[in-house]
Amino acid sequence: MGRFLVRRLAQSAVVLLGVTLVVFLLLQLVPGDPVRVALGTRFEQDTYDALRERAGLDRPLPVQYLSYVGNALTGDLGVSFRSGDPVTGIVLERLPATLTLAFFAVLFALLVSFPLGILSAVKNGSVLDHVARVFSQFGVSVPDFWMGILAIILFTGVLGWLPPSGYTPLGEDPVDWFKHLVLPSVTVGLVTAAILTRFIRSSVLEAMSEDYVRTAEGKGLSPRRVVTRHVLRNALIPVVTVAAVQLASLLGGVIVIEVLFAWPGLGQLTFDAVRARDYPVLQGAVLLVAALFLLTNLLVDLLYAKLDPRISVR
Repeated sequence: MGRFLVRRLAQSAVVLLGVTLVVFLLLQLVPGDPVRVALGTRFEQDTYDALRERAGLDRPLPVQYLSYVGNALTGDLGVSFRSGDPVTGIVLERLPATLTLAFFAVLFALLVSFPLGILSAVKNGSVLDHVARVFSQFGVSVPDFWMGILAIILFTGVLGWLPPSGYTPLGEDPVDWFKHLVLPSVTVGLVTAAILTRFIRSSVLEAMSEDYVRTAEGKGLSPRRVVTRHVLRNALIPVVTVAAVQLASLLGGVIVIEVLFAWPGLGQLTFDAVRARDYPVLQGAVLLVAALFLLTNLLVDLLYAKLDPRISVR
């Protein structure tokens, strides 16, 4: 297990290095001068030169990249062109909002998809099965931003139950925090639930057709006991992969949803950084997202070994 962790951490470090290189090279292809955008239309040449020197843009590209990587290893991701604040503080300030949205969206998705997917498979061909399949098709087909707009119209414009957008810190007002959280998390969670429902149903159906299930049924075990003790344990292994990918994508920031609901997370931060050509903030946000994605994959591998001891992690 120890060697496995060391090997995976080394692989993750290589991937992160590749991410920084790709993002750095792509940003060089973007037209426009980020310093001019940050200063506006009127500025002194001395101010322009000082800001370029402070950002290191006056140095050769290889030197800029090596300097960025070296500083990143110490936790220094540079300074924002627009605000002048350290990028590390900016991205870490936005991280809790994204983590909150992702956690509750996935929690909602699991609470919906697990019972619906399992019952749909167990009662294959029933009315409940058809309802589950229609729900999954609807959730996958409908764009999340359109679903979010409908939710705002219904729960804000018509019913007046929930605020349309914004964010309130949990420490200031827990009730208002929850009210602002409901619409974006449910909107994202419905799409994730639709994907997981289809996958859970397929995995359970596949597991129920295996020989060990027929053997358990031949021993006289009740259908409920067969499902809970034999089917789910094996069916959950591929489901973990899909759930982890969905969680990682949410941690990356659902840009459209965060912009739609004015949610101050990494997605909103990335959108603002692209518009303002704030390259240090954009690089920092992408680096943090990549690190979260790799961490999620590592946890999934460890969970695999817990669910199925046959999977070796040596």
